[in-house]
Amino acid sequence: MTKHTTSDNDEGFRLGRLLTDEPSRGIVIQVAVLLAVALFIAFITFNTITNLKSAGLATGFGFLDDPAFFDINQPLIEYNSQSSFARALLVGFLNTVMVSVLGIIAATIIGVVAGVLRLSSNWLISRLVTSYVEFVRNVPVLLQIIFWWALLTGLPKVRDSLSLGDTAFLNNRGVRVPAPLTEPGFGWVLAALAAGIVIAILITRWARKRQDLTGQIFPTGWTTIGLIIGLPLIVYFALGQPLGWEIPRRTRFNFQGGINITPELIALWLALATYTGAFIAEIVRAGILSVSRGQSEAAFALGLRPNLTMQKIILPQALRVIIPPLTSQYLNLTKNSSLAIVIGYQDLVSIGGSILNQSGRSLEIVAIWMAVYLSLSLATSAYMNWYNKRISLVER
Repeated sequence: MTKHTTSDNDEGFRLGRLLTDEPSRGIVIQVAVLLAVALFIAFITFNTITNLKSAGLATGFGFLDDPAFFDINQPLIEYNSQSSFARALLVGFLNTVMVSVLGIIAATIIGVVAGVLRLSSNWLISRLVTSYVEFVRNVPVLLQIIFWWALLTGLPKVRDSLSLGDTAFLNNRGVRVPAPLTEPGFGWVLAALAAGIVIAILITRWARKRQDLTGQIFPTGWTTIGLIIGLPLIVYFALGQPLGWEIPRRTRFNFQGGINITPELIALWLALATYTGAFIAEIVRAGILSVSRGQSEAAFALGLRPNLTMQKIILPQALRVIIPPLTSQYLNLTKNSSLAIVIGYQDLVSIGGSILNQSGRSLEIVAIWMAVYLSLSLATSAYMNWYNKRISLVER
């Protein structure tokens, strides 16, 4: 009888501890929430599969092996109408990644330049940049995409193309530019470029350690330019210029040769870059203003020029404020690229919509969209978090 009573008391004590002890209670609540979410997802999945079967609708991703029977403009990899749905989705994925990367690069350049110029002491420059930021960021990006597309498709027809030095041509079908023609030996030029990048990184790390130990500054900027640009050029000319260019030739109704960059791609890129660049400009401005004015005054007192002060003193400290919101803008740009469907640019969403109309597999296509954009966002966040941790200030 005594043993039974003692056991009941121990169980009551343990249960009471789980409810009153804060760490234990937190674990119990988290486990309960996870179980609830898992049960909810399982219920939705089971219910969806049951309803699809009762309606006689097939499920699964086996349809991706079926032929697409539609063409895609300007694919980055080999593709034709007999290619599979999976191949078509891969083309759309690559187009999405391409426009996102190009947009991020352009938006970053525009945003950094605009953010710095908005703090300029020149009244005219500051007001012009302020006008750009306030106008562009307050107009929906969808309208800007349509605006740029309408502007580009309103250019002269092919027979009245605007010539850019007789090597590139601008018309309502896009921009026709020379196409590169590689020859044997060009691989060595690419190898020289890769070697130059690796050597430049190693020299930059060595220069930082040397500066920390001795205080002496090594000209890494010019060294990097020489290695990344100069070394490949030396190899290029030493091997007899193993890279040619196919210049577009105007015919009666169109052009032959070269590469045509469609107005849809240009419009989407310009809209995403200028729209996101306006937000990045405000982020950069806020980051610069977060650095104490005494930092720049001390740099000027030591004889540093304004551009060197901005490069070596202000921006490195401002980056810790800039990077977190900058990551959000990169994610927004990538997701906003899905608006390409409005002007007919064949990205992942547009091509997925065509496949959905042919196959009727709405659930699978939406799942692919969600998985791809989630993966791109997580990869971007992981890289930016790594970079933010790498450049964070270390207290000494």
